[in-house]
Amino acid sequence: MKNKIHKKYRLIDIEWPDFGSFKQPVQHNCEEYISRINLIKSKLEELKLTHLVVYGDREHFANMMYLTGFDPRYEEALLIISRDRIPVILVGNECEDYLKISPLYKNRKIRKEKFQFFSFLNQPSDESRSLNEIFLDEGINNNSLIGCVGWKYFMNKQGLLQKYIIEIPSFIVDNLRNIVGFDNVVNATGIFMDPEDGLRTFCTPTDIAFFEFSNILSSHGIRKVLMGISDNIIDYELVKMIDYTGIPFSCHLSILSGSNYVYSLSSPDGHLIRKGEPFAMNIAYWGSNICRAGWVAYTDKDLPDKAKDYIENFAGIYFEAIARWFELLKIGVSGGEIVNTIEEKLSFKKFGIYLNPGHLSHLEEWLSSPMFKGSEITLHSGMYLQSDIIPSSKDYFSTRAEEGYMLADRDLRMSLKRKFPDVYNRCVKRRSFMINTLGIEISDEVLPLSDIPALIQPFLLNKNRFFAMAN
Repeated sequence: MKNKIHKKYRLIDIEWPDFGSFKQPVQHNCEEYISRINLIKSKLEELKLTHLVVYGDREHFANMMYLTGFDPRYEEALLIISRDRIPVILVGNECEDYLKISPLYKNRKIRKEKFQFFSFLNQPSDESRSLNEIFLDEGINNNSLIGCVGWKYFMNKQGLLQKYIIEIPSFIVDNLRNIVGFDNVVNATGIFMDPEDGLRTFCTPTDIAFFEFSNILSSHGIRKVLMGISDNIIDYELVKMIDYTGIPFSCHLSILSGSNYVYSLSSPDGHLIRKGEPFAMNIAYWGSNICRAGWVAYTDKDLPDKAKDYIENFAGIYFEAIARWFELLKIGVSGGEIVNTIEEKLSFKKFGIYLNPGHLSHLEEWLSSPMFKGSEITLHSGMYLQSDIIPSSKDYFSTRAEEGYMLADRDLRMSLKRKFPDVYNRCVKRRSFMINTLGIEISDEVLPLSDIPALIQPFLLNKNRFFAMAN
C-alpha cells in the first residue's frame, strides 16, 4: 500500500458526536443596524463619498440585509445613504409590505420610496417617480461622488482596483453618471466584502450565533442523508431526509452521483444511488454551506479497480492536508502561507484543486477570500471561514470536509460567552472533539460551527468509520 509507512492518518470507528440541544438565536436589534449605518456614514467621510447606493436582489441580498435586516424578494431594491440624511430604500410593489421586517424601517430609521420599475413586467407602475427625480431629491448633483455597492469589485492583473467597473444594473449607474459625470460614480463594494478590511469580515457575537444555528441545521441535514444513504435509493428520497426548515438557501442544494456526478452543482433528478459509485451533496442555508463527498461503498472492495487505493492514495492524504489547514488557522497567518501549504501537500496534477483552499463566508456562501497565490492578507478576528478545499480526480472522484469556522480572539470569544453561552459551549465541545477524538490540532481562536466538524467518511455505507490523525 502506498504511503503505508509514512501515513499520518488512521481510520476510527466512533458514534456520531452530539454537541447538545440548540435553538434559534435572537436576531439583530435596531441598535445594531443603526450602528452599521453610522459606520457607513463614517466610511463616506473617510472615502470622500457623498452617497452610497446599495443594490440588492434575490441572489445578491447580503450587503443590504447586513445594513437593514431586509432582503429583497422577487424584485430589486436600492438603499441610498448620505452623510446627513435618514437613508431611503427603494422597493417595488411586492416588497413594499415585506419591508416591515426591517427593524430600521419599523423604528423609522430608514425611509421608503415605492419604485415600481423594480417590479415585474406589466405590473402597475403609475405611482412612481423617476430615478432621476429621486436621486436629485436625495441631494445627488454634479458635486457628488457616488459609491455603488453590488456583489463584486474588480482588480487588474497588478492587483489594482478597477473602480469604474460597476456590476449593478446599467439603468441605475447610467442615471447616476448622467447627473454627476462618469468619473464620479465608483465601485465601493469592497467596503463590505474586501477580505482584508471589509465590514462583513468582522462578525459580531450575534452574527456568530446565527451562523452557528445555520451550520447546525445544514450539518444535521447532511448527517441524516449520510446515515440514510443506501444502495438503490432514489436521490429524491435522500432530499426528504434533510427536514427542510424553510430558511432560504444561499445556493442550490446539489447531489452528485450516478450519471450526473461529472456535472458539478447538479440538482437531484430522480436517479438511483448505487453501490460502487461516487456521491457528493451540499446543503447551504443562509449563513452556512455543508458538503461531503465520498463513495457509496462498505470497503475498497466495492470500488472500481482504478479507485481501490482511494484511502491511501487520495482521501487519507487529503485528510492530512486539511488537518494542517486547521493547524494554520490562526490570527496573523497570511492567506498566501495557507495556499503554499495546501499546494505542497495536494499537488494540482493529482488533486485538481482549481479554487482557493478556503474562503470567507457570511449570509451568502462565498464572501471573498484572503487565500490566493501571493496573498499577504493576514487572518483577523471576526473572520467567518469556510473549509472549502475541493479536490477533483478522474479516478478517485473527491472527498470533502466543508463547513464553517469562526476565527475569534479572546475578547470576541468572551463576548460570545457572555451573550450566547450555549453557542460558546457547543463550539468549545466541538473543538475538544476535533483535538481529542480526531487528533487535529486547532487553536483556541477557532470556533467550529458545524455539528459534524471535520468528520470525513471515505465509505458512506460504513456509517461510523471516519478519518483521524494517527497518535
